[in-house]
Amino acid sequence: MNRLALYYRLIRLDKPIGILLLLWPTLMALWMASGGVPDLGILAIFTLGTVLMRSAGCAINDYADRDFDKHVKRTAERPLTSGKIRSWEALAVAGVLAVVSFLLILPLNSLTKQLSVAAVIIAGSYPYFKRFFAIPQAYLGIAFGFGIPMAFAAVQNTVPMVAWLLLLANVFWAVAYDTEYAMVDRDDDLKIGIRTSAITFGRFDVAAVMLCYGAALALILVCGWQLGLRYWFVAGIAVAAVIALYHYTLIRDRDRMRCFHAFRHNNWLGAALFAGCAVDYAFG
Repeated sequence: MNRLALYYRLIRLDKPIGILLLLWPTLMALWMASGGVPDLGILAIFTLGTVLMRSAGCAINDYADRDFDKHVKRTAERPLTSGKIRSWEALAVAGVLAVVSFLLILPLNSLTKQLSVAAVIIAGSYPYFKRFFAIPQAYLGIAFGFGIPMAFAAVQNTVPMVAWLLLLANVFWAVAYDTEYAMVDRDDDLKIGIRTSAITFGRFDVAAVMLCYGAALALILVCGWQLGLRYWFVAGIAVAAVIALYHYTLIRDRDRMRCFHAFRHNNWLGAALFAGCAVDYAFG
């Protein structure tokens, strides 16, 4: 397999679900920050930046977990873990992607650039939180949602309280979907000593997932209501709630493959939230 194909797998472009889970909250923040009419240049910057930073995060994550992933069936054949590429290559790929991401935001204001530095630090340090933090998925939610305050900063040159509430909602959503993901690897993670929310929640894992879904949707509803969003937005929330209930039917028996399906299905939950927001601004 040639090097480009291995790098393609390293940064998970063959598995775009991670990009979508970052993109939906970022897009919703851009719509909210701009009153439903985002600048096309800023929209392009944030869309491409989301792809690049998620890709860089995957490379850093594989570097940090290279000695753990070989003991997990689902990750044992990743390019770095299996020895097809070297550690320095993963770091080099992450570095190039991070630099290109920073070049993208050079036309934006200084507040956005300052927040981008925090975003890189959070994304780069996330893999190491699994060593000691009982619910690393909460930290992941900050990393995956940091496009929210950056979007408001880029559009408004400030980060209002509603942006931080949206970020908090994203933390709850990330804990929900990444706990579903962690339920797939729970047995392997217990053997190698990695901390995850699925292990921390124990027999209350399903209840915790559903409570986190509820908290996320409630916070997003509050944010939209404060910004004057009404019927279409509430309809999007309602569709997302139905999807969350469907996820309950998938995870309640803790079957590995059904839990993984629930995780991947969160793309549609995010899409419903964004669609409700965008349609409300267009026709509300």
